[in-house]
Amino acid sequence: MEQTGWKRWLRRIGLGGFLFFFIKGLVWLAVFFGAFKACT
Repeated sequence: MEQTGWKRWLRRIGLGGFLFFFIKGLVWLAVFFGAFKACT
């Protein structure tokens, strides 16, 4: 039972990390796109 709790915890942390970096990447793409549009 303890192992299942650890697996669930690790899966939750993994999903949170994935979403964090995915959204962070999208924000950086938007920043660079906006800078490119402003310069041209």
